[in-house]
Amino acid sequence: MASVETAAEHERILREIESTDTNCIGPTLRSVYDGQEHGLFMAKLDIRIRNHDREIEKMCNHHFQGFVDSITELLKVRGEAQKLKSQVTETNRSIQGEGKELMSSMEELRQCRVQQRNIATTMDKLTHCLPVLEMYRRLQEQMEAKRYYPALRTSEQLEQTCLPRAGQYRFCAIMAENLPKLRTQIRDTAMTQLKDFLESIRKHSDKIGETAIRQAQLRRSLDISVSSGVPGAPAHGGVARSNGELELNPGVLDMGDEEEPEQVSGAQDLVDFSPVYRCLHIYAVLGLRDVFENYYRKQRRKQARLVLQPHANMHETLEGYRRYFNQIVGFFVVEDHVLHTTQGLVNRAYVEELWDLALSKIVAALRTHSSYCDDPDLVLDLKNLIVLFADTLQGYGFPVSQLFDMLLEMREQYGEILLKKWNLTFRQVLDQDNFSPIPVSDEHEYRHYTSQFPLQDPELEKLPFPKKLPFSEFVPKVYCQLKEFIYACLKYSEDLHLSSTEVDDMIRKSTNLLLTRTLSHCLHYAIKKKNVGLAELVQVIINTTHLEQSCHFLEEFISNITNVPPDTANATKLYGTSTFKDARHAAEAEIYTGLNAKIDQFLQLADYDWMASLTGGTAPTPSDYLLDLMAFLKSTFSVFTNLPGKVAQTACMSACKHVSTSLLQLLLDPEVKQVSMGALHQLNADVDECEGFARAGPVAGFQGDTLLLAFSDLRQILELFTQWDWSAYLADYGKASCKYLRVNPHAALALLEKLRESSRKNVVFAQFRKTERDRQKLIDAVVRQLRNLIAQHHA
Repeated sequence: MASVETAAEHERILREIESTDTNCIGPTLRSVYDGQEHGLFMAKLDIRIRNHDREIEKMCNHHFQGFVDSITELLKVRGEAQKLKSQVTETNRSIQGEGKELMSSMEELRQCRVQQRNIATTMDKLTHCLPVLEMYRRLQEQMEAKRYYPALRTSEQLEQTCLPRAGQYRFCAIMAENLPKLRTQIRDTAMTQLKDFLESIRKHSDKIGETAIRQAQLRRSLDISVSSGVPGAPAHGGVARSNGELELNPGVLDMGDEEEPEQVSGAQDLVDFSPVYRCLHIYAVLGLRDVFENYYRKQRRKQARLVLQPHANMHETLEGYRRYFNQIVGFFVVEDHVLHTTQGLVNRAYVEELWDLALSKIVAALRTHSSYCDDPDLVLDLKNLIVLFADTLQGYGFPVSQLFDMLLEMREQYGEILLKKWNLTFRQVLDQDNFSPIPVSDEHEYRHYTSQFPLQDPELEKLPFPKKLPFSEFVPKVYCQLKEFIYACLKYSEDLHLSSTEVDDMIRKSTNLLLTRTLSHCLHYAIKKKNVGLAELVQVIINTTHLEQSCHFLEEFISNITNVPPDTANATKLYGTSTFKDARHAAEAEIYTGLNAKIDQFLQLADYDWMASLTGGTAPTPSDYLLDLMAFLKSTFSVFTNLPGKVAQTACMSACKHVSTSLLQLLLDPEVKQVSMGALHQLNADVDECEGFARAGPVAGFQGDTLLLAFSDLRQILELFTQWDWSAYLADYGKASCKYLRVNPHAALALLEKLRESSRKNVVFAQFRKTERDRQKLIDAVVRQLRNLIAQHHA
C-alpha cells in the first residue's frame, strides 16, 4: 500500500512540474526531498524525460521538410533583400542630404520657440518681481529720507501683497527677512525722535510758556483797548481761544531773538509736534499704540513733577516766579495741543488729573515762597504775574478758581506787608516833623498844601499872607500816605474778578487796619517819646483833630475810586475818627502827665521852713519856686490857645489840681513831724498866689471862679488852721452848708498833731508863758474832739 501511494504522489509531482512555471518548482522539489523515496522519484523522472525526448524527436522529424523548404526560400529572399537594402540606403542618403537643411531650419525654429516660451515666462515673472523691487527701492529711499511712517506703510504693502505674488526667490526671502529688522529700526528711530522731542520741550517749556503768556497779555491789552473805545481793536475775547482752543501748527523749534510785543509769535511757531504724530502712527501700525500711550504719559508725568518743583530761591526775585510759571504754562500748552490734535494719545481725564496735581503743588509752593516776601512791590508784581498765569491757562480751558482763592489769601499777607511799610513811613514822617504850624508866604504855597490836604477854613483864607496853617507838615504827609495806601490796596484788587462792592469792602477793611493799628501805634510812639515837649503834644492834638475831620474825605475818595456810594448797605465804615480821638486823648493825657511832671520839678525846689515863726505885722511873700511855677504855667497855657477849648481847660484844671494836691501832700507828709503856724501862713501866701493865677483866667472858657475850685481843699484846711475856726468845723461837720466841707477830719487831725508837736517844743522853752500853755491845752482839746468825731463817723 505504501509503494502505491508513493507512486501516485510521484506522479502528481511530475505532472505539477510539467504544468508549473519553472520559477515555482522549488517547493515541489522540496517535498520530494523531504520524503524518503527520492531515488525512486529520480528514476521516474528519467523515464519521463526520455519519453519527452522521443516525442520531441518525432515532432522534429515530422516538421523537418518544412524547415528545409523555409531555408531554401529564405536564401532566395536574401538576394532581394540585399538589393532592397541598397535601394533603402541610397534613398536614405538622398533623403538625408535633402532634409539636412530642413532639419537645420526646424532646429532653429525649435530654439526660437523655446526662447519665446522663456521670454514669456520671464516677462510673467518680471511682471510680479519688478513691483517688489520697485517698492523695496522706494522703501530704501523713504528710510534714507527718514520718512518712517510711509516706509512702514510700504513695508506692510510689500509683505502682505507684493512678496506673495513674486514667488519663492532668494531676493524675496532676503527682503522678507529684512522687513522685521526695518520695522524694529523704524520703531527705535521713532522712539528716539520722541525722546528728543520730550527732552526738547522739557528744556524749552519756559520759552513756550513765555510766548503763550505774552499772547494772553497781548490779547488782554487789546481787550482793554476795546473796552476803552480804541477803534480797530479786535472784539473782546479774554485769553480764550477761538473755538475753544489755540491752534498750534507744527513748526520748527526756534529759540532765536524775541519779537516785539506787537508781533508776538504764537507758541505754535516754537514747537514741531511731528515726532509725536509720527511715533503715534508708527506704533499704531505696529499694533503697539497702548505701549506708546503708556510710555508718553509716564514720561510726561515725570516731566510734570520736575516742572512743578520750584527753585529753592524762587521767592527772591520776580524772575524766579516768572520762570516757574513759564515752565508750567509751556507744559500744559503742549499737553492741550496734543489733546486736541491726536485721537486718544491723551484724554481729558488724563489732562485734568495732571492739572489737579499741578494746581495743588502750585498753590502750596506759592503759599510757602510768598510767605518769605516782605516787599509789597514784589508781592504786587507776583499777584499780577499769577493773574496773567491764571488767565492764560483759563484760556486753554483749565479751571483756575483755586489760584484766585489763593490770591485772596495773599491779599491778607500783602496787607500786612503794606502795614509794616507804612509803619516805617509814618514813623519817618513823625521823626522828621518839626511839630510847628506850617508857614505859607503866598497863594501858590497855600494851594500846594490845600491840594495835599482838604483844609476848609474860611477864616484862614481871609487872612493876608504870610500866614500859618494850623497843622504841621505831618498832616498833609499822613493824608497823602493814606491815599497812597488806598491806591496800593486798589492795585492788588485789580483783575481779581471781584465786584466793586467787594473791592470797596476790602480797601476799607485794610484802611481801617492802617488807621486803628499802624497809624495809631505810630502816633502813640510819637506821643510817648521822651523828648516830646508840651508844645509838640499840643501840635499833635491839633494835627489829629484836623486828620479826624478829614476822614469823611477819605470815605469819599474810596467811594470815587471804587464807584461804590458810601451809604451802600453793609458798607464798612472807616474807624479813623476813633483812631484820631484815641491818639488825641493819649496826647491830652500825656500833656496832663507832662505838665504834672514839670510841676513836680518845680515843687522839688520847694524848701519850706516848717518851724518858721510868725512875722509880726507883715504878710509873708510867695515862695520863689512858686512864682517860677506860675510864670511857667502862664507861658505854657498861652501856647494852648490853638487847642480845642475843653482840652485847654482840662489841662489847666488838671495842673491847678496837681499843684493843690502836691502842696497838701507836702503839708501832710509823714516825714514832716512838726508844723508851725508861721509855715502855714507861708503856705497860705503861696496858695493866694495860685488863686491869683486861677482868677487871671490863663485859659478862656471857665465860668466864674470854677478854676478856684481846684485849690478849695487846700484853701479850706489852711483857713481852718489860720483862722482857728474849729468850733464851726466841729459843729457843722457833715452838713451840706458846712464852711469847711472839703476838709477831711483825718487830714485835719494829722496836721493838728504836727502843730501840737511844734507847740510842745515851744512849751519846753517857754513853760512859764501862760499863753502857750493855754494854746497847748486848746490844741489837745481839739485833737480829742476830732478823734471822737472820726470815731463816731467811722462807727
